[in-house]
Amino acid sequence: MTGLASRSLLAAILALGMPPSVHSARAQTAPAPGYVLPETETWELKSDDGYPYQIFVSRPKGPPPPEGFPVLYVLDGNAMFAGFAETRRILGYMKADLGKTIVVGVGYKTEAAYDVRRIYDFVEDFRQPVPPAQLYLTKYKAGGRAQFAAFLLGRLRPELARRYSIHPHRQALFGHSFGGLFALYMLYNHPGAFHAIVAASPSIFWNDQAILAEERAFAAKLAEGKLPGPVSSLRLVTGELDETAVERTDAVSLAKRLEALSGYGLRSEFEMFEGETHITVPSRSITSTLRFAFTWP
Repeated sequence: MTGLASRSLLAAILALGMPPSVHSARAQTAPAPGYVLPETETWELKSDDGYPYQIFVSRPKGPPPPEGFPVLYVLDGNAMFAGFAETRRILGYMKADLGKTIVVGVGYKTEAAYDVRRIYDFVEDFRQPVPPAQLYLTKYKAGGRAQFAAFLLGRLRPELARRYSIHPHRQALFGHSFGGLFALYMLYNHPGAFHAIVAASPSIFWNDQAILAEERAFAAKLAEGKLPGPVSSLRLVTGELDETAVERTDAVSLAKRLEALSGYGLRSEFEMFEGETHITVPSRSITSTLRFAFTWP
């Protein structure tokens, strides 16, 4: 008899030997209900291609300010929304201005923390030849970042304005890892879409740092005064113990390059969180993200 079969048989014998009352109690015990975050709601919104995104919203109980609520969009909403939402709620309880805001998690219809659809949404398509470090990801679809940007700006933003009173100009974006790379893509390609952007441990390494070309094009247009209107402010963060070292070193290098653009109107700041790993950076950055996102002007 195999070890697996032995364990299965032993479990069956032990179960049969239990008093009837134990079986009865187990059969009658229903699962306890899960915890629901106060001051939140969820709804589905489909993109133009019919993909159903799960939208998580945290908003104050009270009336909006005359100009509408500021909004923070949080990517990877399944993993990130709860932390941002509860922090916003506690700040609201303390009557802090940061609590008088709306946090919107953009997620997927899954109970998992992350969904592979994020690869399609956040990064450009694989370049050929595929960089060796990315070969394991080629089983997934990529290259939908332009469509996802259109969803955020053309579908989600108008729907939020229909449902809530929101400030049309005080809207910020937070993204981590691949989401952080997408946040940089939005800065470079839609520089006025958000008044503030937070890119946490962005995966600049994707496609052998292909996004550097977009960065250079953005920097040139900014320096030449060819960008209409103000550009997003950028907060760049990473972790001292980021497991993928290049995400730490790439972020440090980017921060240095961005300093040179301050004379052309780009406001940027950088912070490395001591003792934080790649996956813990978002939790550490919640409060500072809220402060940065809702600083006005």
